[in-house]
Amino acid sequence: MSDDDYCLIDASRPPVADGPPYAECVLCREPTEHPESYKGITLCPVCEWQEAQRTACSG
Repeated sequence: MSDDDYCLIDASRPPVADGPPYAECVLCREPTEHPESYKGITLCPVCEWQEAQRTACSG
């Protein structure tokens, strides 16, 4: 694995919804940008950013 590949974020993100209904964030229950029909963990933009900060590469 090269240094460029070390900090890549998983590309398997939920699809973006064209409009309501939106899925709820699993952490804060705010609407996300993902469709309600998506099965899996969905995060709102704020929680997604905070999670990225917690798991960001250091170094």
